[in-house]
Amino acid sequence: MSGNQPDTIGADGILNDDVSSYPAAHQTPMQWQQPVQTKAVLFHKPFPRSILPWAFAPIFLMTGCQAMNNSPLAVTDRIEPPALTKEVPLRFGKHNFGVHCFNVIGCTVIYNGRYQREDAPDEVSPLPPSTDYVQHWMGGELGIRNFPPPAEVRWKSLDGVAHEAKVDIGTIFKDQLIWHKVPKADMADFYSGPFAGDPSISLEVNDRAINVYIGMLVPTLTEQIPGNKYSFFRHDNFLAWTHTY
Repeated sequence: MSGNQPDTIGADGILNDDVSSYPAAHQTPMQWQQPVQTKAVLFHKPFPRSILPWAFAPIFLMTGCQAMNNSPLAVTDRIEPPALTKEVPLRFGKHNFGVHCFNVIGCTVIYNGRYQREDAPDEVSPLPPSTDYVQHWMGGELGIRNFPPPAEVRWKSLDGVAHEAKVDIGTIFKDQLIWHKVPKADMADFYSGPFAGDPSISLEVNDRAINVYIGMLVPTLTEQIPGNKYSFFRHDNFLAWTHTY
């Protein structure tokens, strides 16, 4: 798609904007740039052997802490899908991705090589709009191939503490299963081949927590709302991963 083409609205009413109009992920604000590396200072006189272990102990401890901060996603943060997800497996090769921020300051998320969300450093996100707000999420950036590098998230919680996190979507959904709770007997034949379609993956930043959800519109053979002829489908957003920072 050319960078000069305007944004378009798909048939489902979801904004499909031109990705090329967004800044590249490496074009980060000045305050996010890595510290400038400086040349190491060499000692002209060697350390006595007796103090070498103690001299390098702080370096070892600092390296160990950094390694823990960059460790893979904790297994305990992942949530098991509904039983029907594995009993009736539907897989996906692409996904949609959306970002939602509440109760935070300066929320910024980079995923798939672009800014999915870029608030001003002092911009305060609102409260969630309702108690069931999660179930209304769909869309975002469409048709992302599985899987880009981890999402990079930067924000401040309401107490003013700055946070940075990397959320590996590919690790959370490594089995590429679409989460659902529709029995096979009630599932309409709406797909062919090994892939069932593109689910919507949503990343929520809420004060000190990051939550990752997955949802998919699954056509059904029966009405999900009795008497409503337009309810032959289910769309549930399931919490798949959560972590508090």
